[in-house]
Amino acid sequence: MSSPSSLQLQEWIALYFDYLRHERRLSPRTLESYKRDLKAAMAWLEQQQLTRWEEITQHHIRHYIATRHRVGLAAKSLHRELSSLRGLFNFLIREQQLDSNPALGVRAPKVRRKLPVTLDPDQVSRLLDITDDSPVAVRDRAIMELFYSSGLRLAELVNLNLQDIDLKEQLVEVTGKGAKARRLPVGKIAKQALEQWFAIRPQMATEDEIALFVGVRGRRINRSTIQRQLHAWSVAQGTPRNVHPHLLRHSFATHLLESSGDLRAVQELLGHANISTTQIYTHLDFQHLADVYDRAHPRAKKKRD
Repeated sequence: MSSPSSLQLQEWIALYFDYLRHERRLSPRTLESYKRDLKAAMAWLEQQQLTRWEEITQHHIRHYIATRHRVGLAAKSLHRELSSLRGLFNFLIREQQLDSNPALGVRAPKVRRKLPVTLDPDQVSRLLDITDDSPVAVRDRAIMELFYSSGLRLAELVNLNLQDIDLKEQLVEVTGKGAKARRLPVGKIAKQALEQWFAIRPQMATEDEIALFVGVRGRRINRSTIQRQLHAWSVAQGTPRNVHPHLLRHSFATHLLESSGDLRAVQELLGHANISTTQIYTHLDFQHLADVYDRAHPRAKKKRD
């Protein structure tokens, strides 16, 4: 078992990020989060004068998490920091720098899971009932229809290329988290909106651009433009909520689960690695059923004078 110096600690962290980037193929945003987490953890460990991996114990990790909690870090962030540390230590075990993982068994405060906010079907219809036929409006309607039809994440939609859409088969192939690809159905109305976009796309796109959706300069559209446009349309169409990409994804999942009750299918369509992530939509579904019960069941209705 080696006893690396502080410099070697940083070298091993660099090797860990090479592993995350090339073997795990994590997204740049996820890598940045891990880097922030481990930078903070390494700074604290140095303050404790810990410069050797084998010196770090479960007590140190528990103390570190408690310290971060006291300075106001949210429970969700603490869970992510613990996950970053566990991943690093597992990598060091694999590389025979450690015998055990000191972050195992350390728990962060429970995260209070907020129920996703959604639009009801009538609100979605109002949002997407766009009569403007300008190229930007046609593009934006196609974007929103695809979000709602197929439950895409923002990054998945931004990264779509022309070859990823098969309108004849009504399928779209997306690359999600962990570089995992999945094929998703495209609904009839979304298909029609995409056909309208394909018809006028040459007016906006540069000749060599392969991106499905482009901005006014003719190149691949960026995340902030989509977010800004969705907000503008929610105001213009009189939608009661600020519309953002994940709101349409949440609405897609909720409406599909309400209609089908098939949690596994919704999990596959959303690209969730763990079904527990998808189960939050069952709470929304129950909430919907409870509302229906309260309105309809004779024993649930309040007596009127």
